[in-house]
Amino acid sequence: MIEARLFAYKLLDTLREDDPFWDLTSVIVPNEYGEACVRVKEDCVVAGMEEVTELLRLLGLEFTVLRGDGNVAKAGDCVLIIRGQKPDLLKVERVVLNVLMRASGTATMTRRILERARNVNPRVRVAATRKTTPFLRYLEKKAVAIGGGDPHRFSLSDAVLIKDNHIRAVGSLEKAIILARERSPFTVKIEVEVETVEDAIKAAELGVDIIMLDNMKPSDVAKVHEELVRRGLRDRIILEASGGINEDNVVEYARYVDVVSIGALTHSYKSIDMSMDLIK
Repeated sequence: MIEARLFAYKLLDTLREDDPFWDLTSVIVPNEYGEACVRVKEDCVVAGMEEVTELLRLLGLEFTVLRGDGNVAKAGDCVLIIRGQKPDLLKVERVVLNVLMRASGTATMTRRILERARNVNPRVRVAATRKTTPFLRYLEKKAVAIGGGDPHRFSLSDAVLIKDNHIRAVGSLEKAIILARERSPFTVKIEVEVETVEDAIKAAELGVDIIMLDNMKPSDVAKVHEELVRRGLRDRIILEASGGINEDNVVEYARYVDVVSIGALTHSYKSIDMSMDLIK
């Protein structure tokens, strides 16, 4: 895809950062053709493969993908074979591993949490947030999608999300919603973040598309759901729960909402342990 190729051009800067002049260690390596295997050391969902292979293509290196994006790899599996001059293989090693380890970590965490959430609500979505690593939003958001999650907003330009500071700035929840409806394109959904049951009901009655229940206890989330059902508003509102949600408590929220958004998917994931070894 074009997006992966564009990101690969950014990875060239990462390679320049790691090898700005020449690799002082690789000068001892004979300039002969070789092969290297990228191997995972723990079970994971593979992600970042398309971006890595686009980088290899730009560098004129050959490769064979053994586990593509979204595939499950078991500990010990070789997921990628790279071919080229041995010094070049060693120069790209760290960049290749950094991308695959991080993206696969996000995809694996997303898949694990999604499976838990859908045990209690088969239609719930697990979404990311904008709490991403600078310059890596594309990679991290795509990894969430590869893991089965929803990327949520990619940027401030995607949708209206009225938060507490917007409400303070204009004076009231009702005024913020009215202004957003007047000033945003007709194609854009309007979401509002609330912290109380009362504000959630008010937002629903004001006709917003999505209500984010921020840092609310599961019992209060349940109250919002039940009250919207009682008032006949639940079917036209997307309910999203966010704040303090993790793998241990996600099922408590997933029962009552359409979306569970988790910042940890892109800011607190554990990178997958991988290595690259010369095999020829």
